[in-house]
Order: sequence, then structure tokens, then C-alpha cells
Amino acid sequence: MRLSKKSMGDLLLSFFQQNPNDTFSFRDIFRRLKLESHPLRMLAIDTMEEMAWDDVLTKVSDNEYRLNLKTQVQEGIFRRKANGKNSFIPDDGSQPVFIAERNSMYAGDGDRVQVTFLARRERHIKEAMVIAILKRNKETFVGKLKVEKDYAYLIINDNLFSKDIFIPKKKLKGGKTGDKAVVKVTQWPDADHKNIIGEVIDILGKEGENNAEMHAILAQYGLPYKYPKNVEEAAKKIEAGISEDEIKSREDFRSVFTCTIDPKDAKDFDDALSIREVGVGKSTGSKLYEVGVHIADVSHYVTEGSVIDKEAYNRATSVYLVDRTIPMLPEHLCNFICSLRPDEEKLCYSVVFTLDGDANIKKWHLAHTVIKSDRRFAYEEVQKILEDNGVVDGTGQPAPAATKNHPYTGEYAEQLIVLDALAKKLREKRFKNGAVKFDREELHFDIDEAGKPVSCYFKKSKDANKLIEEFMLLANRTVAESVGKVKEGKKAKTLPYRIHDQPDPTKLESLRAFVVNFGYKLKTSGTKGAISKSLNALMDSVQGKREQNLVETVALRAMMKAKYSTHNIGHYGLAFDYYTHFTSPIRRYPDLMVHRLLTRYQAGGRSANRDKYEEFCEHSSDMEQIAQNAERDSIKYKMVEFMGDKVGMEFDAHISGIQSYGIYCEIDENHCEGLVSMRDLDDDYYDFDERNYCLRGRRHHNKYQLGDPIRIKVAKANVEKRQLDFVIADR
Repeated sequence: MRLSKKSMGDLLLSFFQQNPNDTFSFRDIFRRLKLESHPLRMLAIDTMEEMAWDDVLTKVSDNEYRLNLKTQVQEGIFRRKANGKNSFIPDDGSQPVFIAERNSMYAGDGDRVQVTFLARRERHIKEAMVIAILKRNKETFVGKLKVEKDYAYLIINDNLFSKDIFIPKKKLKGGKTGDKAVVKVTQWPDADHKNIIGEVIDILGKEGENNAEMHAILAQYGLPYKYPKNVEEAAKKIEAGISEDEIKSREDFRSVFTCTIDPKDAKDFDDALSIREVGVGKSTGSKLYEVGVHIADVSHYVTEGSVIDKEAYNRATSVYLVDRTIPMLPEHLCNFICSLRPDEEKLCYSVVFTLDGDANIKKWHLAHTVIKSDRRFAYEEVQKILEDNGVVDGTGQPAPAATKNHPYTGEYAEQLIVLDALAKKLREKRFKNGAVKFDREELHFDIDEAGKPVSCYFKKSKDANKLIEEFMLLANRTVAESVGKVKEGKKAKTLPYRIHDQPDPTKLESLRAFVVNFGYKLKTSGTKGAISKSLNALMDSVQGKREQNLVETVALRAMMKAKYSTHNIGHYGLAFDYYTHFTSPIRRYPDLMVHRLLTRYQAGGRSANRDKYEEFCEHSSDMEQIAQNAERDSIKYKMVEFMGDKVGMEFDAHISGIQSYGIYCEIDENHCEGLVSMRDLDDDYYDFDERNYCLRGRRHHNKYQLGDPIRIKVAKANVEKRQLDFVIADR
């Protein structure tokens, strides 16, 4: 069979019109249209490319197409970029479309807009023009004031708008040049006015002052940087005392050994562990232990719909910047009344397990309790006690048994050693069941009294951290199963789950193709368990190798983000079919929701409204992401501040990221990351190989690969833009 281009176009159009809602791969099309020869297949591919260019077809992926059913006018989200490459994200999830600044109507990033598609110019990309702004995503902006004789304006760091925000002198609220300020836009540009006009609603302080800069980061993301007085006053009215009647209505753990284990600078202790021996297993003869996972009973104090509850819901999470915590709850609650402080009677909601020596659950129950913590431990203290008694961090081995000549030493050492041994058994089972191993280190700073960073280092999760982690995971999983796991034919009651989808198949395949270059294998098809075990084998194989950081980074990019939802799909990373967040109600709103629902269901209550709770889950997921962005920005700011006096110095580093615009490099000794811009790679013309994460020089064939060692010189540390610029030192 031979076909002309026009005949092929007619054949393809007829085929897609007969299947208007379906997406087809090349293989599907070749088979359905009986295109068996190589020339016919190449003609079909070229024709579909042109049909997509003319908007007859929609290109779904590199080798998939469907009929374009979209109209000329569409709605979606506007994404603004400082480089002018703005885009429109259609509601149907199809490919972003370019919007030039002149066609943007001054839409802001995240605004909901209506666009019309422009006629396609030959050899030009598809473009759209904003014709209406349906909903503004943001109307307040943070920046630096510039005050002139007759007028003032706000300079925004990220240069999102082509013009600064104009501020009438009478709307300055006392602001002066160099002040960091929060400005609300009162008038957007239109046919009569070309300027964005605003008014100052808060002065944060002078540029460069630590408080001003941290508050600016929070304000930039619409996060609160001070607590409303009426909410604080409501919290102060809550009594800390516990009545005898309340104690009688609860399980009493005050006489059982209980401790908290947290970071050394923590104040909001929302979880504690208790342990005691409760006999011997009949079949095994091994000791049985009762382990209580005790969580601050925030829902006892914060009633649904109260002024405190509404503020907590709006915040949805505590925010952890480098030098401070912005709490979800007022300080009186989170650091005093609800915090499980030592030697104080506290109300808890507890998951109480009976475990044998292999950490098998013999029985468990959920109870409202009263506890009295015997000791507040920092992670470092527990780690030292474990290591003093023979634990070698990272081996997964518990402490050897105590002997008469070598008894355990250290405060509450026996209880901590048993908890550690049980946690290690739980961890071993979790990985055996297919949990994914991602032990990523976290960047930390030591800060002086003025808020200046004096050192910068990675903090590794050690045995003491993992001890707490395993029992929190166990509690979260168990309470999720208690609601979600129902008999066949029965419908589970509503609960917010913490869900985590399987890795993106395309990214997983890219990872497989990439690691082959280093001699590694990866399974990308089969059961969830088979894929996760293959991922773990890969993570184990790269340990200590030069490419470890590189492979771990690329693998992480293949993973989906965890989020909250009432529609349970399980948690892929943890290999749990049911998982929720129950263990941190002081700092996460979903945990507070879960506490309330569990209490309701324990009392025989009906299932809560799923749609209402799904909305709560979406809000919590959104706020979690915003908080993480603010946390990352505070790290960037402190990183640049820390490197400010090191401009001109050289460091050993490794390539931590490759983009079309340059190379990200992470300094080995302090883990600060900066960018070597493409304009500074002037020894050759470099092509960006996105699939293999590298830049290749055309003439001299130099290659810069993710993970490669590199020697850099610090060229610039721009605190205002939170940007570190490096140049390559050894060329």
C-alpha cells in the first residue's frame, strides 16, 4: 500500500474522529490502520506531528496522540515567570501554552484566567492571550520600599512584574527607603491606568535584619508571621489543671515508665513512649512488652469550630524556618498545656500495643489516657546511651544482652534498649514488605543570637531518630487500618488518609535507562513490591559510590508526592495499605481531624461527610506544600548569608543539578549550593542532555554530569535574591 501525505492525513483524521475520546500510541495506530512498512509508519508519524501543530490533534506524549476537542476559548491557571516565559495551564491537564507579557493582562502567578488561542504563525510555538482574570491568586506582595520626593514604589525580588508597584505617599504607613514591606494591590492596570497601585499594610523592618527577612519569607507565601491576639487570649483562658473526674474516665499510665525523645531545641512534645513487661508469651516463652504510643490530646482542648480551631485550620501546619517555628496552635497550648513535658500530668490519646520480642502485635487498643513523663530526652542523649551499650549506628543490630560483668549503663538504659530492639524488628519487617529506603540527610545551621548562621552541616537520622519513627509509623498505620479495613461488602467510614501513589512510570523508565550507564539494573514493571524491592537493591548498590548522590537524586524525582485524601490508595513509599497521620496534632491539622473522628467512631458515631473532609484534606495538602516552600526559602537565605564572607574563595564541590541554563554545585564541606551560569561556561558551546543529566561541549567534548566532582569559586552571594553564584575554578 502506498499513500500520499494528503491521503494519510485523511485516513488519520477519519480514524481519530471515529474515536474522539481515546488516546493512541504509535503502535496502536500502526496496528489499527495496518501500516506495516517502515515508509508508511514514518509518513504517519510526520503527518500526526503536523496535525498536532495545526491543533487538529493533541500530542499527549512523545508517542501518543488524541483528537483535539478543545475550543478556542479556555480556562485554566496562569504561571508567571521572571524571564517573561509565562504559560497557561489548561484545566484538562494538557500541555502548557506560552503567553507573552504583552498578552498577559498583568495576570499574577496562580491566577485563574480565561484565554483565547492565537492563530499559529508558521514555525512558531502555540500562543495564547489572557482575555479575562477570573480569580486573583494573590493580592499582597512583599518587597523593598523605594521612597522618592513625590511618590514611592515596592520593588519585588523576583521581578515578576515588568513594573514595580506604585504606592501613593499617603499610603506608606511610615515606611522608608530600604524597609521590607507587605503591600496590598488596590488597583490593577486597565485601559486607563498602566500602573499597579498598592498600599502598605505592614512594615516588616529594615532589609537585612533577620526578623524582617524571615517575616518577609512568610508573608511572601501568605503565611502568618504573628498570632492574632483574640486567638492567644482564648488559649490563655484554657485551664491546665486536670480534674479527678477526667482522670477517672481515662486509662491511667502515670505509674508506667514514659519518656519523650525529640530534637534538643524542641518545646512542643506531642508524642511519648511508655514501656513495661507484661508477662511471657505462651507459645514462644519470650517476654511480652506493653508499648504505649501516647499523643497529646489536643482535641480535648481545641473544640471544633472554636476561634482557636478556625485559626489552626487556616494554618493547617506549623512552619519550621531555619531559626524559628511558627506554630499552628497558640504558644500557651503547643508549648505548655498540650506539650508532654516531664513530671507533669498530661492528657493523651494513645495506641497501646502488646508486642513479643520479635515486635509481633499480640493485641492493641486505642484509649484516652493520662500520663506523666519521667524524662525528656534529646535524640543525642538516647543515641549516646545506645552506643555506650554496644549499639553501632547504621548496622540495624540491637545492643548485646547485658551480663553480670557488663550491665547496661545510663539513665533508663534498659527501657531504651528494649524500645530500640523492637523498633529495629519493625523496621526490618517494613523493608521486607516493600517499603522504599530513602534516608536523605537534612541541612541544618547553627545560629547565633543575632540569627546569623555560624556553621552549616547535614544532619543524619540515627538509631534514636529511627526508634521514634518506627513507633509513630506503627501507630499511624494501626489506627488507619482500624477504620479503613472493613469486611467485604461493608463501607469504611470517612477518614483522612496519608496517601502516596506509585512512581511515575515515565520517570521510572528514565531512571532505569540512566542507571544502566553505571552498570545498575532496575525493574520498572511488575507488582508494587517487586518494583520497590528493585529500587531498594539499587539504593543499596550505590551506597558509598561516587554516583550515590546522583542516583538517589534522580530516583527521588521519580517518586510522587504524598498528600492527604479521604480516598485511600495506600502509601507506596512505606508499603502500607492503610496509613494516616495521628501522631502530631500539635503541629498538623489532619492529625487533629483524625483524633476527632476516631473519638466519634469509638463512641458509635456515624460516618462523617466525605466531601467536607476531602476539602479539608486538599487544604491541608496545599498548606503543607506552601510551608515546605517557605522552609526551603529560609534555608536558601541562610545559605547565602553564611557564604557572604566567602566570596572569592575556592571549594571542592560536586554537581548537584543540571539545567539548560547552568550547573548547580554543592560544596562538599558545608553543603551550600550555588549556580554556575551557562554564560560562564564560555570555553565551548554546550548542549543540554536532559535524559542523561549532563551538558556536552560541541567542539572540545567536555562533559558536565550530575554527581561529578568539580572545583568552584564563589563569585557572588546575593542575599536579597537568595542566590549563590559560582564559577569553575580549575579551568
